[in-house]
Amino acid sequence: MSTTYGSFPGARPRRLRVNPTMRRMVAETRLHPAELILPAFVREDVTEPVPLQTMPGVLQHTRDSLRKAAADAVAAGIGGIMLFGVPEESKKDAVGTPGTDPDGILQVAIRDVRAEVGDDLVIMSDLCLDEHTDHGHCGVLDTEGRIDNDATLERYAEMARVQADAGVHTVGPSGMMDGQVGVVREALDGAGHQDVSILAYTAKYASAFYGPFREAVGSSLKGDRKTYQQDPANAREAMRELELDLAEGADMVMVKPALPYLDILRQIADAVDVPVAAYQISGEYAMVEAAAANGWIDRDRAIMETLTSVRRAGAGMILTYWAVEVAQRLNRGE
Repeated sequence: MSTTYGSFPGARPRRLRVNPTMRRMVAETRLHPAELILPAFVREDVTEPVPLQTMPGVLQHTRDSLRKAAADAVAAGIGGIMLFGVPEESKKDAVGTPGTDPDGILQVAIRDVRAEVGDDLVIMSDLCLDEHTDHGHCGVLDTEGRIDNDATLERYAEMARVQADAGVHTVGPSGMMDGQVGVVREALDGAGHQDVSILAYTAKYASAFYGPFREAVGSSLKGDRKTYQQDPANAREAMRELELDLAEGADMVMVKPALPYLDILRQIADAVDVPVAAYQISGEYAMVEAAAANGWIDRDRAIMETLTSVRRAGAGMILTYWAVEVAQRLNRGE
């Protein structure tokens, strides 16, 4: 089809890019504060927040500073907060006892945040054993040091009950155990917590980009998680995981990491009618911050570009360590 229309060139897409007002009006993808979720770490054995060397600007919170962070998140208008508990090293054991102790740091933090913000923020909790075990794996190990899937599910059921009792709105089973969503749903319903929703970590890949997160949660990991997290080479496998999670009762589904797996995110978003999230993980955050600190990229533009790409690929919710900062910028019309 000709695009000359009597003059050359007849089609001028640049007409829709002439100024910021025009670009804003015709933008196909928009970010909104309510779509952003802040991952937050709370540490048991500190009296002051601890800055993370590998994630500049991110803290291991005290209980008090976490409450303030939650209040700031509400003021910024973001949608939710995902809580990770970091217990004292001496309390970790082979089965992750702090994760099911009603007085464990994560459960205490859930109660703190719920008391601080009530229902003004969707309070989410990481439902996994890796922060709580002395070996750093996401499940219980058998006598040969392998993950025992079904024994791990029993622990997840206990975690779901104590987190729900503490007042969480949404649990995020992230260990990639077979059957985890169904077991968690049954445990929640059996304990009278039918209203607690499940954000399933549906496609969680064995990624190199988790590195800084290990500092954030004080991980004791030895070895790797390739036997239970997904192979980065596989896409169809993610769709199988999606089918299983939905059949087991997932209310929302997630892709993690975000930027290296935008193709997976797009496939999942096109296939489902439930909310879809993506987690912009620690390594994605650290790359931008490190490059910006060296003067190699424009930090603010890079942050917005990466988040827009995740939104454009189909995520209706984005977990990002920049959630509050970006929400404040959006609120200012930047």
